[in-house]
Amino acid sequence: MRPPIDSGTVLITGASSGIGREIARQLARRARTLVLVARREERLEALRHELHARNPTLGVMVERCDLAHPDEVDSLLDSLHRHLVRVDVLVNNAGLGDYSLYEQESWARIHQMLQVNVTAPLLLTHRLLRLMVERKRGGILNISSGGARAFVPGLAVYAATKHFLDGFTESLRLELMGTGVVVTQVAPGPVDTEFSEVAGTQERAGRAPAWMRISAARCAREAIEGFDRARPLVHPGLAYRWMMRLSSLMPRGMLRAAGLPAARQLRYGTSLLEPAHPDTGQRVLLAGGPEEA
Repeated sequence: MRPPIDSGTVLITGASSGIGREIARQLARRARTLVLVARREERLEALRHELHARNPTLGVMVERCDLAHPDEVDSLLDSLHRHLVRVDVLVNNAGLGDYSLYEQESWARIHQMLQVNVTAPLLLTHRLLRLMVERKRGGILNISSGGARAFVPGLAVYAATKHFLDGFTESLRLELMGTGVVVTQVAPGPVDTEFSEVAGTQERAGRAPAWMRISAARCAREAIEGFDRARPLVHPGLAYRWMMRLSSLMPRGMLRAAGLPAARQLRYGTSLLEPAHPDTGQRVLLAGGPEEA
């Protein structure tokens, strides 16, 4: 069973950059209509013109929406209803993440991450899924993270939201067996996106070896290939895929121990057991990862 991408309507959140934009580019050759959702409307309009130039018959609908605000998500869904748009495939791609010590993160920012990474995918899925089940055809592609199955110092809230999405996607997939609705989770590792170029993030992005990093285009291609095959979980990139398979065999205690050097580096500026100096309050955007809301 394949998701109804071909000649269907696909809604993509976080479509203004990174993985979301690449998914839109690659699905433009197959879909009848793309609904592009993100905060940055000017980027969505630029992408609309690009896609139309390459695929003149493609329908492209641009919806500016800040997923951190549930009322804007409701407005998005109302707009789809007014325009009689029937979504065949939902791509929950938008995400938000910071790299910082948890106690130094503002509660407003934590709430924003929860809204974008958890509430928005739940709300969109809840509102769109019922019609998919009634039609006995549909697809949900959730872009998660390798952090969904790991312990990630400095990314406590981001990792927690991805753990949630992991459990939600796996459970939903079981619920929808036999309904004609395909559910796939994509958990990328390090992906080269514009966010690795933001001030303060290049150093952290560089910690991942080159053989492990992949382009956003490759990530999108492998995500779509896995979705077409109705795979439950996709880890784009051969090296990262094998690393995740090996880590799944490791005891949880060993995984925790592997994260200790990064935790010490973040808090004390050294990976050694004794702190070198007090924490200086490091706070940077998550490098090479998703802030594609």
